[in-house]
Amino acid sequence: MKSESFEHFAGISAIAAGIVGILYSFSFIVLVVGGRAPDLGVLLSSLFLMLGGLLSSAAIVAVFNRVSETGPALGIWGLMLALIGQLGAVIHGGYDLANAIHPPASNVPSVGDLASQIDPRGLLTFGLTGIGLFVLASLIRRSDQLPKGLGAMGYLLAGLLVIIYLGRLIILSPSNPAVAALLVVTGFVVNPAWYIWLGRALLRYQTS
Repeated sequence: MKSESFEHFAGISAIAAGIVGILYSFSFIVLVVGGRAPDLGVLLSSLFLMLGGLLSSAAIVAVFNRVSETGPALGIWGLMLALIGQLGAVIHGGYDLANAIHPPASNVPSVGDLASQIDPRGLLTFGLTGIGLFVLASLIRRSDQLPKGLGAMGYLLAGLLVIIYLGRLIILSPSNPAVAALLVVTGFVVNPAWYIWLGRALLRYQTS
C-alpha cells in the first residue's frame, strides 16, 4: 500500500477509533460500572476495546510516518510502545469477549477479580500507550507535518492514560469518584477528540 493510500486509510481509521472510543466508554462506564446492563456492557466494551486497539494502531503508524524524520530513534521507540499498548488492548478485548460469549465453568468468585495476565490493570492499554503517545506528541510539536495543537492535546491524552493506569493499579475500583471522573473525561472527550482531529488532519493532507 502506497504511503498516501495508507494515510487515507489511517485517517478514516483514526476517526473510527474516536467513535469506537466513545462507544467503549459508554459500554464500560454506563452499562458496566453504572450497573445499567452489566452483562451486555461487558460484551460490548470487550468488542469495542478490541476494535479500538486495531483501528488506533493504523493511526499511530501514520503519525510515525509523518514525524519520524524529526527524531528517527525516538520515533521508533514511541511507535513501538504505542503499538504494543494497542496490541495489548486488542488481546485484552478479545480475551474478555471470548469469556463474555462463553463464560468459564469456574464458579470461584475470586477468579473474576484477578488482574489480566496480558494487560494487568491496563498496563498496556493505558500505561504503555500513554508513554508512546507522549513520545510521538513531542515529535508532532517539533515537526511541521501535523498541527501543533494536536501535539499539545497528545500530551494531555498521554498524561490522562498514564494516570488512569495508576488509578486502576492503586485504587482499583473504576466506580471510585476520582477514577470514574478520569474515565469520563478521557473516554468521552479527550481520547475521541484527539483521534478524530488526527483523522481529519491526515485526510486533509490527501486533498491539499
